[in-house]
Amino acid sequence: MRVLLAVFAYGLRRYSTYRWATAASVVVNSVFGVINALVLLAVFETRPQINGYTAADAVTQVFLAQAFIGVTAIFGPPLELGERIRDGQVAMDLMRPVGFVRWWLATDLGRAAFNVLARSVPTFAVGVVLFDLALPAEPLRWVAVLVALVLAALVGFGLRYLYALAGFWLLDTRGVDAVAWLLGPFCSGMILPLVLFPDAVAAILRTLPWAALVQVPAEILLGRTVLPGGTLGGLAYQAAWAAALLVLGTVLTARATRRVVVQGG
Repeated sequence: MRVLLAVFAYGLRRYSTYRWATAASVVVNSVFGVINALVLLAVFETRPQINGYTAADAVTQVFLAQAFIGVTAIFGPPLELGERIRDGQVAMDLMRPVGFVRWWLATDLGRAAFNVLARSVPTFAVGVVLFDLALPAEPLRWVAVLVALVLAALVGFGLRYLYALAGFWLLDTRGVDAVAWLLGPFCSGMILPLVLFPDAVAAILRTLPWAALVQVPAEILLGRTVLPGGTLGGLAYQAAWAAALLVLGTVLTARATRRVVVQGG
């Protein structure tokens, strides 16, 4: 555990050195949040409600999505694991006296923790200042949102770990990453709340893990969770996907390790 905490701290310190890049990311996220919010406000001028969502709900989800970008890394960056597989450095990673998945998870959680403080909070604050967001008054709702944030980070890591792990078979994961960066934002509610999609399409997208990154946390914040069990059902949904992805990653890592040994890599 001490080793993993040290790895977590290393990840946090490493990303905290890119202060100007982080500041630029806050500006970019805020600007895109404002643009997206204005577009949705124009849409809701024609219809006061769409599938139970009001204009304030939609704008709130926009800024929650922008605040979650850095935590979930839905637009990247990819895990360095993919590059290390390609250039052979993964052989040294496999020799570490710590579980392979846990090592990368601890590193990535350090990155996510830094982004919560330096990127998520300022971006969401911009939305609070510029727009009338639908914010909950109950403290327990905010606690649930924090739990949802942690679970979203775990799901985001699980997905990116699988993308990187594909390098053991494909050797180059840049194509996988390119497709993922296009598919993830569309399926997660990052670009557009899933409630604005046709019902059949939204129902399909809700069954995929990407919904756990933005749509479900947004509904928990708004108190509009459509999953059975309400807020607890939404958190359970996220936890189930996080566990499934981590277990799948562990199983595939074991298979990939045997593949590396057979190939002599």
